[in-house]
Amino acid sequence: MVSTFRRYFTRHMNALRIASWGMPAMPATGPVIVYSNHPAWWDAAVYILAADRFFPAYESYAPIDAAMLRQYGVFGRIGAFGVDLESPRGAARFLQASAEILSSPHRALWITAQGRFGDVRERPLGLRPGVARVVECAPDCTILPLAIEYGFWLERGAEAFIAFGQPMRGRDLLDLPRPARLERLETDLTATLDRLSADVQSRDPARFRSVLAGHAGIGGIYDGWRRMAAALRGRAFDPSHEGRSS
Repeated sequence: MVSTFRRYFTRHMNALRIASWGMPAMPATGPVIVYSNHPAWWDAAVYILAADRFFPAYESYAPIDAAMLRQYGVFGRIGAFGVDLESPRGAARFLQASAEILSSPHRALWITAQGRFGDVRERPLGLRPGVARVVECAPDCTILPLAIEYGFWLERGAEAFIAFGQPMRGRDLLDLPRPARLERLETDLTATLDRLSADVQSRDPARFRSVLAGHAGIGGIYDGWRRMAAALRGRAFDPSHEGRSS
């Protein structure tokens, strides 16, 4: 399934990039909770690709809206579980499933903590209270904020940008009351998002590392003519925008 999503991503997006400063700090032991903002439908694919790249030794799981899971059943085959966060029963189900998942030190739980789609510029982020409570299921866990943003640079396809923030220990967060714990989680994710956004606005690829590259160029007849023209000039064909402008 990872291969399927990788092919799908590279067919429709130009690149997945991670900020040079935003590589995840891997914990020595214990399960992992990754929580993020939720700017777009593509977040699920980003989770899958990031889990495969940066957490290959972990089994990864993610809650997903129950109605969406019925629509995209394929996610249930790769670690997604349906929850209804609008009802007390759904919230209880989320915490129960999370406790089962985090009972193993070799598992990771990925949470879109806003619980809805939200613009990356939205402040405050409005994280759902459940992200603060789930820490109670695994005191020995490591919690990592993950900032996600999308943008268009030079190519036809969009760029996906990610950055992990500083890790937090579950036991340290449990020393805080729930409202203060939620505020700490929101503050750290907001800071990570703000720093990532500054790098995205710079439009400087040197600030990022490439996780996955898609197909550059426009394609079709236009790139076909460009390929032929390059061959006639004895040059290598570069489909990127830089290649068109050089």
